[in-house]
Amino acid sequence: MDDMHSFSDFGRILELKRYAPNTINIYLSMLRMLQQQVGEFPIYQLENPEIVGHAMKLVERKKYSRSSHKQLLGALGLYLREMHQRKIDFSNIYPVRKQRRLPQILSREEITRMLSVTTNIKHKTMLMCLYGLGLRRSELLNMKVEDIDSDRGVVHIKNAKGNKDRLVPLSVTLLRQLREYYRSYQPKNYLFQGLKGGMYSATSLLKVFHDACRKAHIQKSVTPHSLRHAYATHLMDAGTDVRIIQELLGHGSVKTTMIYTHVSTRSILDVTSPLDTL
Repeated sequence: MDDMHSFSDFGRILELKRYAPNTINIYLSMLRMLQQQVGEFPIYQLENPEIVGHAMKLVERKKYSRSSHKQLLGALGLYLREMHQRKIDFSNIYPVRKQRRLPQILSREEITRMLSVTTNIKHKTMLMCLYGLGLRRSELLNMKVEDIDSDRGVVHIKNAKGNKDRLVPLSVTLLRQLREYYRSYQPKNYLFQGLKGGMYSATSLLKVFHDACRKAHIQKSVTPHSLRHAYATHLMDAGTDVRIIQELLGHGSVKTTMIYTHVSTRSILDVTSPLDTL
Protein backbone atom coordinates (compact mmCIF):
# COMPACT_ATOMS: atom_id res chain seq x y z
CA MET A 1 0.00 0.00 0.00
CA ASP A 2 1.15 3.58 -0.70
CA ASP A 3 1.49 4.28 2.99
CA MET A 4 1.85 7.41 5.12
CA HIS A 5 5.65 7.45 4.59
CA SER A 6 5.26 8.02 0.88
CA PHE A 7 2.81 10.88 1.44
CA SER A 8 5.18 12.29 4.05
CA ASP A 9 7.93 12.30 1.43
CA PHE A 10 5.57 14.15 -0.88
CA GLY A 11 4.89 16.63 1.91
CA ARG A 12 8.61 17.31 2.26
CA ILE A 13 8.85 17.96 -1.48
CA LEU A 14 6.03 20.50 -1.19
CA GLU A 15 7.87 22.16 1.70
CA LEU A 16 11.02 22.42 -0.42
CA LYS A 17 8.96 23.94 -3.22
CA ARG A 18 7.71 26.52 -0.67
CA TYR A 19 4.05 25.59 -0.79
CA ALA A 20 2.03 27.24 1.97
CA PRO A 21 1.62 25.03 5.09
CA ASN A 22 -2.16 25.15 4.77
CA THR A 23 -1.97 23.97 1.14
CA ILE A 24 0.35 21.11 2.11
CA ASN A 25 -2.03 19.97 4.85
CA ILE A 26 -5.01 20.06 2.49
CA TYR A 27 -3.18 18.14 -0.26
CA LEU A 28 -1.96 15.42 2.11
CA SER A 29 -5.36 15.09 3.76
CA MET A 30 -7.07 14.63 0.39
CA LEU A 31 -4.55 12.05 -0.77
CA ARG A 32 -4.97 10.07 2.44
CA MET A 33 -8.75 10.10 2.05
CA LEU A 34 -8.41 8.92 -1.54
CA GLN A 35 -6.02 6.12 -0.52
CA GLN A 36 -8.43 5.08 2.24
CA GLN A 37 -11.21 4.87 -0.33
CA VAL A 38 -9.07 2.84 -2.75
CA GLY A 39 -8.03 0.40 -0.03
CA GLU A 40 -4.84 -1.68 0.15
CA PHE A 41 -3.78 -1.19 -3.47
CA PRO A 42 -1.45 1.85 -3.86
CA ILE A 43 -2.93 4.76 -5.81
CA TYR A 44 0.06 5.07 -8.15
CA GLN A 45 -0.28 1.44 -9.28
CA LEU A 46 -3.83 1.97 -10.55
CA GLU A 47 -4.58 2.49 -14.22
CA ASN A 48 -5.48 6.03 -15.24
CA PRO A 49 -9.22 5.32 -15.68
CA GLU A 50 -9.32 3.79 -12.20
CA ILE A 51 -7.63 6.82 -10.66
CA VAL A 52 -10.08 9.13 -12.42
CA GLY A 53 -13.01 7.01 -11.25
CA HIS A 54 -11.90 6.99 -7.62
CA ALA A 55 -11.27 10.74 -7.70
CA MET A 56 -14.82 11.39 -8.90
CA LYS A 57 -16.26 9.03 -6.29
CA LEU A 58 -14.47 10.98 -3.57
CA VAL A 59 -15.74 14.30 -4.96
CA GLU A 60 -19.29 12.97 -4.95
CA ARG A 61 -19.04 11.25 -1.57
CA LYS A 62 -17.58 14.29 0.16
CA LYS A 63 -19.80 16.70 -1.81
CA TYR A 64 -16.75 18.80 -2.65
CA SER A 65 -17.21 22.37 -3.80
CA ARG A 66 -15.69 23.45 -7.09
CA SER A 67 -12.56 24.74 -5.34
CA SER A 68 -12.10 21.53 -3.32
CA HIS A 69 -12.68 19.50 -6.50
CA LYS A 70 -9.85 21.43 -8.16
CA GLN A 71 -7.61 21.01 -5.11
CA LEU A 72 -8.05 17.24 -5.17
CA LEU A 73 -7.11 16.97 -8.84
CA GLY A 74 -4.20 19.36 -8.32
CA ALA A 75 -2.89 17.35 -5.37
CA LEU A 76 -3.31 14.04 -7.16
CA GLY A 77 -1.69 15.19 -10.39
CA LEU A 78 1.23 16.78 -8.56
CA TYR A 79 1.75 13.69 -6.39
CA LEU A 80 1.84 11.33 -9.36
CA ARG A 81 4.17 13.62 -11.28
CA GLU A 82 6.63 14.37 -8.46
CA MET A 83 6.71 10.97 -6.76
CA HIS A 84 6.14 8.53 -9.62
CA GLN A 85 6.95 10.45 -12.83
CA ARG A 86 3.45 9.90 -14.14
CA LYS A 87 1.25 12.33 -15.99
CA ILE A 88 -2.50 11.93 -16.02
CA ASP A 89 -5.14 13.87 -17.95
CA PHE A 90 -7.97 15.07 -15.70
CA SER A 91 -9.50 17.37 -18.32
CA ASN A 92 -12.66 15.27 -18.70
CA ILE A 93 -13.50 15.61 -14.99
CA TYR A 94 -12.06 19.09 -14.36
CA PRO A 95 -14.70 21.61 -13.22
CA VAL A 96 -14.89 24.22 -15.97
CA ARG A 97 -18.02 26.15 -15.07
CA LYS A 98 -17.24 28.66 -12.37
CA GLN A 99 -20.00 29.24 -9.87
CA ARG A 100 -20.55 32.97 -9.49
CA ARG A 101 -21.91 33.49 -6.02
CA LEU A 102 -21.62 36.83 -4.30
CA PRO A 103 -20.36 36.63 -0.72
CA GLN A 104 -22.61 37.53 2.19
CA ILE A 105 -21.33 40.82 3.56
CA LEU A 106 -21.44 41.72 7.24
CA SER A 107 -22.39 45.34 7.81
CA ARG A 108 -20.42 47.69 10.03
CA GLU A 109 -23.26 47.53 12.54
CA GLU A 110 -23.16 43.72 12.61
CA ILE A 111 -19.40 43.69 13.16
CA THR A 112 -19.76 46.27 15.93
CA ARG A 113 -22.32 43.99 17.60
CA MET A 114 -20.04 40.96 17.25
CA LEU A 115 -17.17 42.76 18.93
CA SER A 116 -19.31 44.24 21.69
CA VAL A 117 -20.70 40.82 22.73
CA THR A 118 -17.25 39.19 22.70
CA THR A 119 -15.91 39.81 26.21
CA ASN A 120 -12.89 37.48 26.12
CA ILE A 121 -9.89 39.71 25.23
CA LYS A 122 -8.15 37.04 23.17
CA HIS A 123 -11.24 36.14 21.18
CA LYS A 124 -12.10 39.77 20.55
CA THR A 125 -8.56 40.53 19.39
CA MET A 126 -8.64 37.64 16.91
CA LEU A 127 -11.91 38.86 15.41
CA MET A 128 -10.57 42.41 15.22
CA CYS A 129 -7.45 41.19 13.43
CA LEU A 130 -9.48 39.23 10.87
CA TYR A 131 -11.57 42.29 10.06
CA GLY A 132 -9.06 45.08 10.69
CA LEU A 133 -6.30 43.49 8.60
CA GLY A 134 -8.41 41.59 6.05
CA LEU A 135 -6.81 38.27 6.95
CA ARG A 136 -7.44 34.76 5.80
CA ARG A 137 -7.94 32.33 8.69
CA SER A 138 -4.58 30.62 8.08
CA GLU A 139 -2.82 34.00 8.02
CA LEU A 140 -4.18 34.86 11.44
CA LEU A 141 -3.25 31.49 12.95
CA ASN A 142 0.30 31.62 11.52
CA MET A 143 0.95 35.18 12.67
CA LYS A 144 3.91 35.67 15.01
CA VAL A 145 4.43 38.36 17.66
CA GLU A 146 7.34 39.74 15.63
CA ASP A 147 5.06 40.37 12.64
CA ILE A 148 3.48 43.36 14.40
CA ASP A 149 5.60 46.43 13.64
CA SER A 150 4.06 49.14 15.81
CA ASP A 151 6.88 51.61 15.06
CA ARG A 152 6.11 51.61 11.34
CA GLY A 153 2.39 51.07 11.85
CA VAL A 154 2.21 47.93 9.70
CA VAL A 155 1.68 44.20 10.04
CA HIS A 156 3.84 41.81 8.01
CA ILE A 157 1.75 38.96 6.60
CA LYS A 158 4.21 36.18 5.76
CA ASN A 159 3.96 33.07 3.57
CA ALA A 160 0.40 33.86 2.59
CA LYS A 161 -1.50 32.21 -0.26
CA GLY A 162 0.79 31.80 -3.26
CA ASN A 163 3.83 32.11 -0.98
CA LYS A 164 3.56 35.90 -1.05
CA ASP A 165 4.33 38.34 1.76
CA ARG A 166 2.55 41.64 2.12
CA LEU A 167 2.32 44.63 4.44
CA VAL A 168 -1.02 45.78 5.84
CA PRO A 169 -1.56 49.06 7.71
CA LEU A 170 -2.08 48.66 11.46
CA SER A 171 -4.97 50.75 12.72
CA VAL A 172 -4.66 52.73 15.94
CA THR A 173 -7.73 50.95 17.33
CA LEU A 174 -6.29 47.52 16.64
CA LEU A 175 -2.89 48.50 18.08
CA ARG A 176 -4.53 49.51 21.37
CA GLN A 177 -6.38 46.17 21.46
CA LEU A 178 -3.22 44.22 20.67
CA ARG A 179 -1.34 45.93 23.50
CA GLU A 180 -4.12 45.12 25.96
CA TYR A 181 -4.14 41.52 24.75
CA TYR A 182 -0.34 41.24 25.00
CA ARG A 183 -0.30 42.50 28.59
CA SER A 184 -2.91 39.90 29.54
CA TYR A 185 -1.55 36.84 27.68
CA GLN A 186 2.17 37.46 27.03
CA PRO A 187 2.39 35.31 23.85
CA LYS A 188 5.92 34.10 23.09
CA ASN A 189 5.94 32.87 19.51
CA TYR A 190 2.60 32.68 17.76
CA LEU A 191 0.55 35.80 18.37
CA PHE A 192 -2.42 33.60 19.29
CA GLN A 193 -1.44 30.41 21.07
CA GLY A 194 -3.54 27.41 22.01
CA LEU A 195 -4.14 26.38 25.62
CA LYS A 196 -1.17 24.00 25.50
CA GLY A 197 1.04 26.35 23.52
CA GLY A 198 1.70 26.23 19.81
CA MET A 199 -0.65 27.45 17.12
CA TYR A 200 -4.28 28.22 17.95
CA SER A 201 -6.55 25.67 16.29
CA ALA A 202 -8.72 26.47 13.27
CA THR A 203 -11.65 24.64 14.90
CA SER A 204 -11.44 26.81 18.01
CA LEU A 205 -11.34 29.97 15.89
CA LEU A 206 -14.45 28.83 14.03
CA LYS A 207 -16.23 28.32 17.36
CA VAL A 208 -15.19 31.81 18.54
CA PHE A 209 -16.63 33.32 15.36
CA HIS A 210 -19.92 31.44 15.44
CA ASP A 211 -20.40 32.15 19.16
CA ALA A 212 -19.98 35.85 18.42
CA CYS A 213 -22.50 35.66 15.56
CA ARG A 214 -25.00 33.84 17.76
CA LYS A 215 -24.70 36.35 20.61
CA ALA A 216 -24.93 39.25 18.15
CA HIS A 217 -28.11 37.71 16.59
CA ILE A 218 -26.57 37.55 13.11
CA GLN A 219 -28.61 35.26 10.89
CA LYS A 220 -26.52 35.47 7.72
CA SER A 221 -24.65 32.40 6.45
CA VAL A 222 -21.12 33.55 7.22
CA THR A 223 -17.69 32.19 8.18
CA PRO A 224 -14.50 33.79 9.56
CA HIS A 225 -13.57 34.55 5.92
CA SER A 226 -16.62 36.84 5.83
CA LEU A 227 -14.67 39.33 7.97
CA ARG A 228 -12.10 39.53 5.16
CA HIS A 229 -14.92 40.08 2.67
CA ALA A 230 -16.30 42.82 4.91
CA TYR A 231 -12.86 44.49 5.16
CA ALA A 232 -12.56 44.67 1.37
CA THR A 233 -16.16 45.76 0.80
CA HIS A 234 -16.07 48.47 3.45
CA LEU A 235 -12.82 49.81 1.98
CA MET A 236 -14.48 49.95 -1.42
CA ASP A 237 -17.56 51.62 0.09
CA ALA A 238 -15.20 54.29 1.44
CA GLY A 239 -13.79 54.94 -2.02
CA THR A 240 -10.45 53.08 -1.74
CA ASP A 241 -8.95 52.33 -5.15
CA VAL A 242 -9.43 48.72 -6.22
CA ARG A 243 -5.70 48.33 -6.97
CA ILE A 244 -4.84 49.26 -3.39
CA ILE A 245 -7.42 46.79 -2.08
CA GLN A 246 -5.84 44.14 -4.31
CA GLU A 247 -2.45 44.75 -2.67
CA LEU A 248 -3.91 44.74 0.83
CA LEU A 249 -5.67 41.42 0.24
CA GLY A 250 -2.70 39.85 -1.53
CA HIS A 251 -4.67 38.98 -4.66
CA GLY A 252 -2.58 37.91 -7.63
CA SER A 253 -5.07 39.39 -10.09
CA VAL A 254 -7.28 42.44 -9.85
CA LYS A 255 -10.07 40.33 -11.36
CA THR A 256 -10.36 38.51 -8.02
CA THR A 257 -10.69 41.84 -6.21
CA MET A 258 -13.32 43.12 -8.65
CA ILE A 259 -15.98 40.85 -7.13
CA TYR A 260 -16.30 43.43 -4.35
CA THR A 261 -17.57 45.97 -6.87
CA HIS A 262 -20.69 43.77 -7.07
CA VAL A 263 -21.37 43.89 -3.33
CA SER A 264 -20.21 47.41 -2.53
CA THR A 265 -23.05 49.88 -1.92
CA ARG A 266 -21.00 52.98 -2.78
CA SER A 267 -22.41 53.41 -6.30
CA ILE A 268 -25.70 51.58 -5.74
CA LEU A 269 -26.90 53.96 -3.05
CA ASP A 270 -26.39 56.92 -5.40
CA VAL A 271 -29.03 55.53 -7.76
CA THR A 272 -32.51 56.95 -7.38
CA SER A 273 -35.29 54.38 -7.62
CA PRO A 274 -37.88 55.20 -10.32
CA LEU A 275 -40.50 54.75 -7.60
CA ASP A 276 -39.19 57.89 -5.90
CA THR A 277 -39.72 59.93 -9.07
CA LEU A 278 -43.43 59.19 -9.41
